[in-house]
Amino acid sequence: MADKQTQNTGEKTSLHPRNPHRERYDFAQLTKALPKLSAFMFTNEHGIKTIDFTDAEAVKMLNKAILKQQYGIASWDIPQGFLCPPIPGRADYIHYIADILAEGNGGEVPTGNQVKVLDIGVGANCIYPLVGHKTYGWQFVGSEVDYIAAGSAKKIVEDNKLTDAIEIRTQSSYAHIFQGIIKPGEKFDITMCNPPFHASAKEVNANSQRKWQNLKQDKGTDLNFGGRNTELWCEGGEPRFLNKMMSESKQFAHASKWFSSLISKKTTLPGCFNSLDYLGARDVKTIDMAQGQKSSRILVWRF
Repeated sequence: MADKQTQNTGEKTSLHPRNPHRERYDFAQLTKALPKLSAFMFTNEHGIKTIDFTDAEAVKMLNKAILKQQYGIASWDIPQGFLCPPIPGRADYIHYIADILAEGNGGEVPTGNQVKVLDIGVGANCIYPLVGHKTYGWQFVGSEVDYIAAGSAKKIVEDNKLTDAIEIRTQSSYAHIFQGIIKPGEKFDITMCNPPFHASAKEVNANSQRKWQNLKQDKGTDLNFGGRNTELWCEGGEPRFLNKMMSESKQFAHASKWFSSLISKKTTLPGCFNSLDYLGARDVKTIDMAQGQKSSRILVWRF
């Protein structure tokens, strides 16, 4: 039985206290940083300047502006069809794992390049390493099984002269997560992952259709944030992917102080708790996250 198993049950409706994206988007500052964003802006019925969040190009331009204005990332782009994530929610994951690392550092968030983080499935967008390094100075390794996504992430790193801080590694096997990525003798402070949580392309399309119906938009099954198969679904969905990750984490218990993953579906948690108990995890935590109507959680464990 794990020594400690904590699940935060209080519902959150806002972002982490250190998250700089807690307030409304400051479009004046964002367009100052990236003037091209202004072409996608309009004033809504409430007299507020905004963009069309169902427009993929508008969302991508907003991300470019946020990364430039808030994080000093001058060059960022992703190939057509790849996931274009909302940065505020991604930043939240970084700030919450910083709190986990602070627990072993006298309550202070450790900063600088002595902290090493492994991002499983870094994606073409490379968001977590960019935000984590620019916010806390951490070193990152990002793994990616899709060679096009890996190439995109590498280009972002190289274009922004961050090769000393962020390394992208290609996972050659769909059957493994940590194996083939973590090198012999290598040590990480924590691993992180935003796993594909759908079980099939059909499930992705059904979920997308519901989304557009909720928005009262007739745009078929195209997602405004995009996403390739490896980003959105895998056989067995979130539970199977996480079970594989947890099993491999036991094999690499010596290589990381903590392991973590986003959990999209609350119903996935009980199975994860059972698996980690079986594997002998000594410390298991969940952290609730929310941004407006959307809620998720982070599962964190160590051996």
